[in-house]
Amino acid sequence: MISVLTGFAVVAFAVIVGYVVGRTGILGEDGQAVLGRLAFFVLNPILMFVVLSEADIGTLFSSLLPVSALAALAVFLIYAFVARVFWKRSVGDVWMGALSAGQVNGNNMGIPISTYVLGSAAYAAPIILMQQILFTPISLAVLDGVSTGEKRWWRALGRAVRNPMIIGSTVGVIVALTRLPVPEIVMEPLDFVSHAAVPVILISFGMSLNGQRALATRGTRRDVLLATALKLVIMPLLAYAIGLAFGLEGHALLVVVVLATLPTAQNIFNFAQRYGVGYVIARDTVFLTTLGALPLIFLAALILG
Repeated sequence: MISVLTGFAVVAFAVIVGYVVGRTGILGEDGQAVLGRLAFFVLNPILMFVVLSEADIGTLFSSLLPVSALAALAVFLIYAFVARVFWKRSVGDVWMGALSAGQVNGNNMGIPISTYVLGSAAYAAPIILMQQILFTPISLAVLDGVSTGEKRWWRALGRAVRNPMIIGSTVGVIVALTRLPVPEIVMEPLDFVSHAAVPVILISFGMSLNGQRALATRGTRRDVLLATALKLVIMPLLAYAIGLAFGLEGHALLVVVVLATLPTAQNIFNFAQRYGVGYVIARDTVFLTTLGALPLIFLAALILG
């Protein structure tokens, strides 16, 4: 468990560094935006290729995948119903809130927690696959349409499919499926650059916290609280119930519950930053779920482990 605490400490340190950078203004007024674009268009696509291309196929398409997918979809629908029907939120805000409630930090938090709590980093791979191949293309198409006013969904989806992040993820899965050997002279530079993705996103996130407090923005508090409650409480409970329905038990059940308890993905903040949609909801939910996830993961490991 000390190793898990170390993983959270690493994340916290990068966020604090970002906050200090934003506070001092050493990157100028456009520093955060530049880091966001660097992560979105360059670093994240490379990271997704490296992670997925090296994933084990048996783990990628195990029973963990449908259980995690169903839990996430249920949370998306619950949030969307409440925010759209009762609160009359815009499509963009509903979509970002739903993503904040159901898309987990499978990479920079999922991999270390899978390693140190569950015993193998491979358990995070199905989550990463599901989010990058299924959720991300649809989300980018919707956000692109909302931000540009494009109502022809097929054009928005076409632009999303051409997004570097989708291309990197798709090529990574193809390499994993075909076991196509990637020359070391190609893979080593990609792996080297991929290590910059998570720190850059976290530093950019830390910069966004300068001058801000969670739940301080009027008009978004209940959105953030709903997304946080769904992410940290409802989604793990759903994963537990669905896992039982799929016949999971023991360690396999622990895996799906722990993965569902992971905090909101920093990529959601990166999306909000890129498209200017649901920015406060994404930022505050990422912050609150990252703080709240650790004790709940310990609790899940204690009860089910």
